[in-house]
Amino acid sequence: MTTKLPVDFSAFHQMHRPAYIRWAETILNNRSDAEEAVDAAFEQLLKVWPDVLTKENPAGYAWRVLRNITIDTGKARGRRPVLLDMAAFETAALLQAVDPIGQLEESMNLFRIIGELPPRQMDVMLLLHANDLSVDQVAAELGITPAGVRSNARHAKRRLRQTLGLDAANLEEGHADDIAR
Repeated sequence: MTTKLPVDFSAFHQMHRPAYIRWAETILNNRSDAEEAVDAAFEQLLKVWPDVLTKENPAGYAWRVLRNITIDTGKARGRRPVLLDMAAFETAALLQAVDPIGQLEESMNLFRIIGELPPRQMDVMLLLHANDLSVDQVAAELGITPAGVRSNARHAKRRLRQTLGLDAANLEEGHADDIAR
């Protein structure tokens, strides 16, 4: 027997699932596992959907559910809950590099550092750069304001600059924007 889903839940699911899948796939490096994690998150949300709607920030609450389930899925599969170094092999910078080995080392280091950012900063950077979402799209997915997205991106880039020993000019020229596409 099929159960009819609430219309607002169906709309939320349709609007957010594609970005959730892309983000989870970036974290898990596996499409099937990403779909499983996202489906589990939506199942959990459906169970408490009326309560979710009473939250001050339903999209932010849903993102936290997705994030926790995705990380738990990675742990259950024996994967680190951070970016996998293999993602460094797929960067645009590597494809255009004069020194592919040097660029690969730089990309792997960058992905490691992004994986060590605070969760919100990491999510913003991945959604903006690895998933090619706009500031407004990231804001909608995370349930924060566009100003919050820009602030988190600015703080993440500052941390990346400090950790990588880059000055502001180098970072603005695109080094941190060469994350996998």
